Amino acid sequence: MKLKVAVQMDHVSTINPVGDSTFAMMLEAQARGHELLHYTPDTLSLKGDVVSALAQPISVTDAEKGKHFTLGEASRVDLSTQDVVLMRQDPPFDMNYITLTHLLERIHPQTLVVNPPAAVRNAPEKILVTEFPDLMPPTLVTRDRAEIHAFRREHGNIIVKPLYGNGGAGVFFIQEGDHNLASLLELFEANYREPFMVQRYLPDVRKGDKRIIIIDGEPVMGLNRIPADGEARSNMHVGGRPELSPLTEREKEICARIAPALKERDMIFVGIDVIGGYLTEINVTSPTGIREIKRFGGPDIAVLIWDTIEKRRG
Repeated sequence: MKLKVAVQMDHVSTINPVGDSTFAMMLEAQARGHELLHYTPDTLSLKGDVVSALAQPISVTDAEKGKHFTLGEASRVDLSTQDVVLMRQDPPFDMNYITLTHLLERIHPQTLVVNPPAAVRNAPEKILVTEFPDLMPPTLVTRDRAEIHAFRREHGNIIVKPLYGNGGAGVFFIQEGDHNLASLLELFEANYREPFMVQRYLPDVRKGDKRIIIIDGEPVMGLNRIPADGEARSNMHVGGRPELSPLTEREKEICARIAPALKERDMIFVGIDVIGGYLTEINVTSPTGIREIKRFGGPDIAVLIWDTIEKRRG
């Protein structure tokens, strides 16, 4: 099967090919003989009933940054002529991101968009997870200062983070007795129009924040990310140390509980985050971690993703 595949992503020149999941997906698509186009979200257009993008043919090579891609001549492409669109640009999940999902919804499912744009729009990672409150640490979503202060009095050490952030940006650990909470809330109020997410701090984060990859509702493998000394966040780009980590019985239980919701939304590629047996996020926009899992001896998740996509298109 030969597919026409367009990849909506941040420009390929900006990524780090060593750890980029989109790049791994492109390498596997190319190995299978699929035709690849690359375009950036800012070139997406809707004219009449035609959704198009300024796209370039791309070939990829598993090489050092700067030598990892070759682009052809750009032309405006009607995306309905493609078999698959990978919606893989990074958040922030803002009105621009939401608008792009509306545009791509015009071509899905005739052109298979992965993950489905309407489902992604209606299931941002820090909102979808709240459908499973019994699996989560105590959590509050609000801008109301009195609610936040009351939550802190109840739970002591807390984490405060923007509702639509990504990659650990804007995540703060506020210890019980720390006098900076009021100033932090002022900062958040000035920078974010949305409510904030506040969670009870989980000391088990020192043992790692596990990313579990789920393909078509089925868990595949976990990648534990251990925070660096002096750092509350475990994200790899802020120094988190990754290690392969098979699933515990509790993590298998979590995956089984959320699987029907993912299948119902036809989510092909999802990454959930678990700390100390608690579900903290369900990542559906542009999950990461698949290159690290393969590098540490785990399964080649890009293969599983494309097996699933090809079944959809078969």
